[in-house]
Amino acid sequence: MPLNPLRRTLANDIVVLAKENRTTPAVTLLIGVRAGAYYDVNGSEGTAALVARVLDRGTTSRSASDIADELDNRGAALSVVAGRHQLTVSATCLAEDFDTIFAMAADITQHPLFDEREVETRRAELLTAILQDEDDPGAVAVDLAMSRLYPHHPYGRRPRGSTESVSKITRDDLVDFHRLWFTPEGTTVVVVGDVDAEEVVHAASRAFGSWSQPRPVEPAVPSAAPHTERDLAVTPMMNKAQVDIAYALVGVRRADPDYYAAWVMNNALGQYALGGRLGDSIREKQGMAYYVYSSLDASLAEGPLMIRAGVSGNDVERTLSSIDQEVGHVRDGGLTEKEISESKRYLIGSIPRQLETNSGIAGFLLSAEFHALGADYDARLPGEIGAVSLDDAHRVAARLLDPGRAEIAVAGPWRRPAASEAVA
Repeated sequence: MPLNPLRRTLANDIVVLAKENRTTPAVTLLIGVRAGAYYDVNGSEGTAALVARVLDRGTTSRSASDIADELDNRGAALSVVAGRHQLTVSATCLAEDFDTIFAMAADITQHPLFDEREVETRRAELLTAILQDEDDPGAVAVDLAMSRLYPHHPYGRRPRGSTESVSKITRDDLVDFHRLWFTPEGTTVVVVGDVDAEEVVHAASRAFGSWSQPRPVEPAVPSAAPHTERDLAVTPMMNKAQVDIAYALVGVRRADPDYYAAWVMNNALGQYALGGRLGDSIREKQGMAYYVYSSLDASLAEGPLMIRAGVSGNDVERTLSSIDQEVGHVRDGGLTEKEISESKRYLIGSIPRQLETNSGIAGFLLSAEFHALGADYDARLPGEIGAVSLDDAHRVAARLLDPGRAEIAVAGPWRRPAASEAVA
């Protein structure tokens, strides 16, 4: 059965999506604001991440303890996360508490206090998280690969920032960021659960109707420049137990006509069953990887198609050689009709599972609205996936997969010996 959510646009351009789901007496709320890490200014990376950490720590009418007590007393949960393009305020509560929690989430979104003490406390937490990332070979490999794959593009920046950039962010920077990018235009409210859809619209009008902050000119989202040569970057971390590999290629935009073909192709390459072609070769047959998979991050610009693997230091070169072999084989038309059919069945079959919960439905609707996919996207999606042919998968593989253009980052207990220069 299609979701068929109610979609309304308020007078101040806030989009409201509501989906009634009476299976349990609970509600999930998402408020998505186009104010993610992409909006950080060069040199102030981590601003959106710090805003997210401080946003729910008090408003002009509610203290941080008031918010925490209200949530605890009602058994509700609220969190704020800054993604690449969107910052999302999310909450879950019982249906009987919807009005109270919705009003609180709207207040947090519109009127954060940014108390100086809270800013310093949350800055310390963010700095600790950054230091933990810098001590994690997986995070180091991904950050290194992204910075080199996108050297002159915002996608190459670290979403959490660096210790240097976060240390320089002031309370005024947070206030300015909120004033600029938290606006009705660019905000989507999604509510799913045991609540009347029309009442959601009324609640949104009450909570957000007087919000009238104008939005600046939206920063352009440039296309990612093609990566034209192969590169291998290594960060030795000799005290670690395993080596993490990030093998990255420039992928596709979400709006690219080849997106669905790329999605199916990537599933066959490194996701289906125990990890697609990559898992079958590197993990199952050769027994080299603790984990191996590929991901396709299609966004407003061309996100990465990234292969991740964790191996012992002795297996780094063999693993890279095997990845090259599988990538090259798929690029050269090596996928089979059976692999594509099974990948399509798997992806289509996963849609109902994704939409089993209020949170799953809400996240799906927010993403569909962000990418302007239409309120009927869930009904169209199986057909979009099902229409991908073997020829489509081979065409997009030939377009995207090229070991000679891979940006490879390796972090962990491994140093590249002179004899291994061939892998670069």
